[in-house]
Amino acid sequence: MFVDEDRQVNLEAIRSGIRALCKDFPESYWREKDDNMAYPEEFIEVLTKEGWLSVLIPEEYGGAGLGVLEASVILEEINRSGGNAGAGHAQMYTMGALLRHGSPDQKQKYLPKIASGELRLQAFGVTEPNAGSDTTNLDTFAEKKGNKYIVNGQKIWISRSQQSDLMLLLARTTPKKEVKKKTDGLSIFLLDMNDQKDNINIQPIDTMINHATTEIFLENVEIPEENLIGEEGKGFKYILSGMNAERILIASESIGDGKYFIDKGTAYANERVIFKRPIGQNQGVQFPLAESYMKIEAAELIRDKAAVMFDNGEKDGKEANMAKYLSSESTWEAANAVMDIHGGYGLAKEYHIERKFREARLYKVAPITNNLIVTYIAQHVLGLPRSF
Repeated sequence: MFVDEDRQVNLEAIRSGIRALCKDFPESYWREKDDNMAYPEEFIEVLTKEGWLSVLIPEEYGGAGLGVLEASVILEEINRSGGNAGAGHAQMYTMGALLRHGSPDQKQKYLPKIASGELRLQAFGVTEPNAGSDTTNLDTFAEKKGNKYIVNGQKIWISRSQQSDLMLLLARTTPKKEVKKKTDGLSIFLLDMNDQKDNINIQPIDTMINHATTEIFLENVEIPEENLIGEEGKGFKYILSGMNAERILIASESIGDGKYFIDKGTAYANERVIFKRPIGQNQGVQFPLAESYMKIEAAELIRDKAAVMFDNGEKDGKEANMAKYLSSESTWEAANAVMDIHGGYGLAKEYHIERKFREARLYKVAPITNNLIVTYIAQHVLGLPRSF
């Protein structure tokens, strides 16, 4: 096992606590939010108040000082309950850049307020329309003028920007033509969106899932120089340092979704009687469920390994990427199997399958497409030639 006995006991206590919390937010709550494309404000408030979103913040700043493995279990259980942890997950991995690379003053100024919920750091401003997954090709530019940076540019697929006070923003500080390596000249900032609301135009994007997704236009946005995180021009390196945590946490949500589908599919297959026998007696129903269950269990094991390695400060790029890939792929198989098992009822909103089906599909392409994970494993693990 990757987890020692004492830590396992604590993880089970966390699971119990999240399950108890989620009972007050049944699937009918999430269906209503989905129908109205509304943010689950009440759920996030309780999650924050009880300290679950601040588990990665050190105790000295008001958090629990726990690890990525504990954070993973929180997100997993939310999704297994039928909820959507995506409404609050970004605070866990965006906060990491501030924690690892921020100055003592920045940490003291922001982390206690993030931990208490006085400030929300839920927005992660990286992706751009013309760059996509090619992050080093972004155009948003931050020009240093005196003691501040003036930022102009555009971001897309930025979730929760309308529900966040702060944004972790990646922008160029050196033009692309002036850098030796394309990964140079990028910097990260902590942007106070409330302070600059007149210069930030946020446009919601209508998507197939309720993910509070937006497009953002930045026009002469002013950021004080003290809000530069780390060293100017090293932002890409800082962003990469948190991507493994992000992939482990996203894998956890997929695992939670997968367990949700297995729970729902098994219960329905035992209850639904056709031709005078439960449909779960048919191997055409049994096999997809059993196969998906095994794959999800395997994904959970690699997730646990990746999380423990991350918490121990070990290089876990291989494990974090595999966890994200295996969890999202196996859960998508489970989603399709359970949709088939439910037949027409799977399309009925009252059964909740169609909502979770839509949500589960996201993580095959976000926050990184699985194709890029395969190329990473091929190149960096197997030693095959770079494909692009």
